[in-house]
Amino acid sequence: MKILLFGKGGQVGWELQRALSPLGELIALDNDSTELCGDFTNLAGLAQTVRSVCPDIIVNAAAHTAVDKAESEPELARTINTLAPEVLALEAAKLGAWLVHYSTDYVFDGSGNTPWVETDATGPLSVYGSNKLESEVLIARHCPRHLIFRTSWVYAARGGNFAKTMLRLGQERDKLTVINDQIGAPTGADLLADVTAHAIRQVTQHDDLADSCAGVYHLVAGGETSWFEYAKHVLAQAQLVQPALKMKATEVLPVPTSAFPTPARRPHNSRMNTAKLQRVFGLTPPHWQTGVNRMLAEIL
Repeated sequence: MKILLFGKGGQVGWELQRALSPLGELIALDNDSTELCGDFTNLAGLAQTVRSVCPDIIVNAAAHTAVDKAESEPELARTINTLAPEVLALEAAKLGAWLVHYSTDYVFDGSGNTPWVETDATGPLSVYGSNKLESEVLIARHCPRHLIFRTSWVYAARGGNFAKTMLRLGQERDKLTVINDQIGAPTGADLLADVTAHAIRQVTQHDDLADSCAGVYHLVAGGETSWFEYAKHVLAQAQLVQPALKMKATEVLPVPTSAFPTPARRPHNSRMNTAKLQRVFGLTPPHWQTGVNRMLAEIL
């Protein structure tokens, strides 16, 4: 089996290189790859790359993830988040290949308190969310064999993340103020990668079931929390893992989203129901604290 991975240098792409390598021949590309085009602003180059490699599986971990910046550069964001995935879908369909793509809770309007299911009505609040929703529609239209994993609050030991920011600020400031009216589940890039590898193996090993597995899935860690409670957990767990770590912050205070205005509107409800994923692939995502604790133990 030949797998073509885009976005190898990102948090999810880095973990995918590890998780996908046992499945077959892995060709991993990034924006600055030279022998083959991995630049998502070069649509013709992407199409040529797929034709040259002729993969059995295409995994797209590349994206324009600067949510606020997307508001001021919508054309670039749409090229990377919508038009490039459409090119991959068209080329995958010609080959009869599978396309794995990652989407987001930002396709919803963030209302209510109930975890979103895959069939719920969408209503993105931002350019980023709109781009991602459009990519889902185009992929489903062009490529019958697709797996779209909607996720949220992604973190990894590699690169920057919310937990690292809280640890840094906790050592610099006497008091932290953190949003408490956005609810979701911190989800590790390693979990996304491992579930992706399992799903790919299932759809490629069982041809009789493969096409019935195609579609959209919600993929997040178990449980739910607010950014405020997440921050408190990170600081408390860090002290357990590394007692010598000196924290200056003596208070963590909850504030509403309105306290931190941003160009892109954030959904208040990022809860996602993973029952479909569990049923189809026989997997149970671990509680969010499990992955966060592991990440903290790795970086501290």
